[in-house]
Amino acid sequence: MVVPEPGLPTKVTIYEVGARDGLQNEKTIVPTEVKADFVRRLLAAGLPIVEATSFVHPKWVPQLADAAELMTGLTADLGEAATQLPVLVPNQRGLDRAVELGLRHVAVFASATETFASKNLNRTLASQFEMFEPTIAAALAAGMDVRGYVSMCFGDPWEGAVPVEQVVAVGKRLLDLGVGQLSLGDTIGVATAGHVKALIAAFADAGVGCGRLALHFHDTYGQALTNVHAGLQSGITTYDASAGGLGGCPYAKSATGNLATEDLVWFLTGLGIEHGVDLDAVVGTSVWMAEQLGRPSPSAVVRALAGGGS
Repeated sequence: MVVPEPGLPTKVTIYEVGARDGLQNEKTIVPTEVKADFVRRLLAAGLPIVEATSFVHPKWVPQLADAAELMTGLTADLGEAATQLPVLVPNQRGLDRAVELGLRHVAVFASATETFASKNLNRTLASQFEMFEPTIAAALAAGMDVRGYVSMCFGDPWEGAVPVEQVVAVGKRLLDLGVGQLSLGDTIGVATAGHVKALIAAFADAGVGCGRLALHFHDTYGQALTNVHAGLQSGITTYDASAGGLGGCPYAKSATGNLATEDLVWFLTGLGIEHGVDLDAVVGTSVWMAEQLGRPSPSAVVRALAGGGS
């Protein structure tokens, strides 16, 4: 039954990260054609944004070593539509590869904490921006759209609680460099509803409106949808999700899977919030991918609708 809740947004954008964030932590290498089929299936299911891969050094994320091959193949198959698929570019070299392929949307990945910046980027919290600045500037000069991910926004496995003002400072710095949208990541899944509202309010106080923010939750403690609800109540209309709940974080051992796209779609549908996604098609895609990976999907909705997803 659809029962709208007064005061919530009427439309939400689901930013699908399964093909990149979902697969990057898989130890068994997924064939390039399977990844391409995954992207095509997600697009066919009506997902408006599908992040395809990352141009990261293969030493750090071997799973995504085929980024150029994947995007070349998708461009040959999908034409102009493939150039609109976002990709992560950790540095100038990654951006150069994206530019060579004619891609139009890129993302950079920052940390809200000192320790994670050191472990993930080999930088300090302050010096990470020296790496992003030329990359963002070059992307904007090339007419590209740039998204900024900020990790560890709600908690850090080494440092514990992360001060709200510290997250806002990192986010504002990225926006000042020219990032169009910030995705605030609960990398280890420790966020709670009040914390979500407090962080969004702090950004508002700093002059950053809801239209510039997206939320990226993990379901480690089963709070992802509760946190989405808090985000909706605060006016956020873009949510990252991963088909089948795939993914974690290779640099944070306690991070479990991303918020499952199917779980988010079910939740939004029940509230009468428009999202444009075909739930059955996404479930079918996640069941198919679970078969490729050899294990069931962790998504509750996939298990409910497909008997386990394997």
